[in-house]
Amino acid sequence: QVQLVESGGGLVQAGDSLRLSCAASGRTASRDAMGWFRQAPGKEREFVAAISWSGSSTDYTDSVKGRFTISRDNAKNTVYLQMNTLKPEDTAVYYCAARYRKTWPSIIDYEYDYWGQGTQVTVSS
Repeated sequence: QVQLVESGGGLVQAGDSLRLSCAASGRTASRDAMGWFRQAPGKEREFVAAISWSGSSTDYTDSVKGRFTISRDNAKNTVYLQMNTLKPEDTAVYYCAARYRKTWPSIIDYEYDYWGQGTQVTVSS
């Protein structure tokens, strides 16, 4: 089992920045690729960013490229999502997810095995 706990969400204004963190516990030696997804009210969950276990490979949805950066510190079992130049359309609950024993990232949500409880990000205009 892997437990994921997100933090760092909040209410900000358009143009501001936030850094989300996802702390993993449990079977954290399993070399998992990690991803961030988000779900806005009334919309389906969507892929945001993903990172390989080593950190050498990352992927982003087009709408956040150039504004968001995913990174990880395996010594701390933590994945980060730095979000800059936030827009009102970034408002959503952000979820961290882990691909258990799979080192390569994916943009597909059902390929992730463990999920955090989510953290709310609200961007006002």
